[in-house]
Amino acid sequence: MGGRGVLLTSNLPQLQNLIKRDPAAYKEEFLQQWNHYDSIRQIFQINPDEQAQHFRELVSFISQVAQCYPKETKGFPSHLSTLLLENYGTLTPDTRKTLVQNLVMLRNKDVITSIELLKSLFPLLPRTTSSSLRTFIRKTILSDIRTANLRTKNHKLNRAVQAMLFTMVERGMDAEVVGDKGKLRSAGPTSDKTANNGEDAMWAVILTKELWRKGIWTDAKPVSIVALGCFHPVMKVQSASIHFFLGSDDEKEDSDDEEDEGPDVRALHHRREINKKTRGGDKKLQKQLNAAKKKKHNRNTSTTPNFPALQLLNDPQTFAEKLYDNLSRYDKRFSLEHKILIMQLLSRVMGAHKLCVLSFYTYIVKYLAYHQLRVPSILVALAQSVHDLTPPDALAPVVQKLAAEFVHPGVGSEVIAAGINSIREVCRRQPWAMEEDLLGDLVEYRKSRDKAVTSAARGLLQLYREVNPGMLKRRERGKDASLGISKGSQPLPFGHSADAAVDIEGLMLLEDHLKKLREEDLNGADNDGEDDDDDAAAWEGWDVETDSDSESESEGWIDVDSDGGENVEVSDSEDERESAPKPPAKKELETDANPNRISTLATTKILTPADFALLNDLRIQAATKAIESGGGSSAKRKLATLEANKKAMQSGPSDGTFISENDILGPRKKAKADYAERIASIEKGREGREKYGSLKGKKKKETPSSSTNREKARNKPIMMILSSGAVRGKKKASLREKQQKLRAHIERAKKSYH
Repeated sequence: MGGRGVLLTSNLPQLQNLIKRDPAAYKEEFLQQWNHYDSIRQIFQINPDEQAQHFRELVSFISQVAQCYPKETKGFPSHLSTLLLENYGTLTPDTRKTLVQNLVMLRNKDVITSIELLKSLFPLLPRTTSSSLRTFIRKTILSDIRTANLRTKNHKLNRAVQAMLFTMVERGMDAEVVGDKGKLRSAGPTSDKTANNGEDAMWAVILTKELWRKGIWTDAKPVSIVALGCFHPVMKVQSASIHFFLGSDDEKEDSDDEEDEGPDVRALHHRREINKKTRGGDKKLQKQLNAAKKKKHNRNTSTTPNFPALQLLNDPQTFAEKLYDNLSRYDKRFSLEHKILIMQLLSRVMGAHKLCVLSFYTYIVKYLAYHQLRVPSILVALAQSVHDLTPPDALAPVVQKLAAEFVHPGVGSEVIAAGINSIREVCRRQPWAMEEDLLGDLVEYRKSRDKAVTSAARGLLQLYREVNPGMLKRRERGKDASLGISKGSQPLPFGHSADAAVDIEGLMLLEDHLKKLREEDLNGADNDGEDDDDDAAAWEGWDVETDSDSESESEGWIDVDSDGGENVEVSDSEDERESAPKPPAKKELETDANPNRISTLATTKILTPADFALLNDLRIQAATKAIESGGGSSAKRKLATLEANKKAMQSGPSDGTFISENDILGPRKKAKADYAERIASIEKGREGREKYGSLKGKKKKETPSSSTNREKARNKPIMMILSSGAVRGKKKASLREKQQKLRAHIERAKKSYH
């Protein structure tokens, strides 16, 4: 027994294997190693460099067999966590990595919970200086949360993690804003406390963005975490948080290695052609190609949230007012790039939620100059902030400043086009911000020789023909607008709303279509059992995730007696069938001839998203028939509007809400190409061309080859060969050498002749 104990003590892997097979038989040996670990741990806390290798081996051994002795190793995870959090600065890199890996191993063996693991890993992210360890910790956090929410949402874990992230962001909120302008950009944080708080908040924002982008968190709580980061005193935290709401491409820099683009397929094939051909190389290449294909498929089928982050903001009015206060208070400390980021976010929040922060328009006026840097982005922010509830009195000075700065003969055509387009985008959202005299002057630019200016002026003219033709001169109104004014139709002034809606436009088309389907299916089989399936199919693809709190608090359905005599029916889709359809009454048949009749379908059925999609298709068909029967330009415009709405519904609800710089700049003759466009043009020019290098002498020979050295020497410039050794040797040659060369030349000539 003594020999066995000595053998097992000196061979920990063997003892580990035996314990996993029979834990009860080797409990004594394990306790011996546990006591040895306890004593070395106390020594290690005093002097981390002493017996570090042996300590790492003991920690790995106990982590492997901890699930076999849960009672004895109850405090082991807390030992590792305490060592990491309290003595992190004194530990060697190998010891840190070993402790973190063993903590993850204990989580994989269900010795500790996810919350206990994450409480130990979150504080390590801003403290570690090793890129490999930081990547490992980050991947572990993300994969653990993803696994916990794989089948169903783990609300307990999500709330605990979100509370940790809130704490990490809030920790440095009371510090002073440093800014990033001029010398402040390179100065950095003024104290270590501010720097550490910035790192904590930065990692909290990065992890929240990553979990949102992967579709793991899709509710309002992660949005609140990033929204808090928009007011952090550290600039890089503010910038990362703002980029999240703007949806810019900078988020790709924060993605982990799992979401990288993967290996370049073309580079793999090229490398395979150059390297030595072996079977092992073929297998390795095929494996890499399969991995790249799988990663691309997973990236394309990733889940996306149901709502954009801007729509989930809590109290957007307060959020917008804080953003403006931050922008105006630290105007001298922020760089122009950062101020434009804040302007873009503020304008999108104002436009999406129809908020009024009137001081923003007085602030942005000073940046409305054609020589201002990044002025297209500023004009985009201005246009996006306007909506139909914005007071025209606040916008009138802005429109006048745009016209005075951008639209006059002293500037170039691109500047004039950008100014008119900006005014058009502002007035599209609030038409009453325009004055009648100014509109007449701007419309005259449609006679310009520049295409961009003409297009911008015509767009403004077409806009006011639709929204308020009374502000135009009589000859500029157009036929349809003049007819509308003659009939007495006038646009509603600001603050007035239209009459209450009594019907959904085109709903009679849907009602007639469903009635026609019922008549066709009069002889069909009874399909009462398929109603639930049809209803589920109608809502398929249109489901919206509910909040976790509402799901947990709902206890079931409450039976409510219906007030009316008929129960409300749920419409399915095109395939809706009823078991006992009623024949239409005479009164209904008489009203079918009236095209302006009001449909009762919306009051008797719950319309599904599939019904609204079908309604849009029916309206497009009706507009197409109207054009074929000679409906005129109004029918064509109506068809174009319906098709645009259908395209917007298919591409997503947020498309078209915001504008881009191209909408402001308009069409240009030849815009300056960026690096990617220049490279694409170069690659296009290389298509169909042979490999690089000279083709001189290769095509005219039987055996393709390049020119010889003699041919190259013959075509050299004279100044290059005057100082060569051959020329100088000819000058120094004696009479005898010249006679020999001449005789040799004559002999060669005779031989070549014969």
